[in-house]
This record gives sequence, structure tokens and C-alpha cells, in this order.
Amino acid sequence: MRLDKYLKVSRLIKRRTVAKEVCDAGRISINGNSAKAGSQVKAGDKLLISFGSRRMEVEVLSTPETVRADEAKLLYNIISDNKASSLD
Repeated sequence: MRLDKYLKVSRLIKRRTVAKEVCDAGRISINGNSAKAGSQVKAGDKLLISFGSRRMEVEVLSTPETVRADEAKLLYNIISDNKASSLD
């Protein structure tokens, strides 16, 4: 699955256009490598997201095409998060 779509489906970032901008600005890495919006994400990947003053590291658990809002948090495991506010 594309990174920008995964960020939107998992609700780590609420809008795909914002996810694309964050990716293309070089604020997201996959397994330590800089990632663009079209980069592929799969289960087991580790994402490091820098959004403003927040840095969050998550492990991808699954990549379904769609998911209900109340199940979105089941798509990833938070490894570290330096701030408790939302990403959008």
C-alpha cells in the first residue's frame, strides 16, 4: 500500500493530501530510509513521523484498503511518541 494512503486509512494523518505533503517534505522515514508518498508500506515496517514538534515511531501491523474509524488504531503499534496531541 502507498504510504500516503496508509497514513490516511490508519488515521495517523486524517487527510491524504496532508499525508502527501508531509511525506514529500521528507518528514517520514520507513525503516530508517527517507520515504515519499508513493513508497510502499507493509506489515512489519517501522515508520518515523515528524510533524511539527512531534516525533512518533510506529510499527505497521496490517495494511487493509479500508477500515472503520474505531478499528484504525489496530493497524499500528506505537513504539514511541514524544507528544500526546493528534497528528492533524
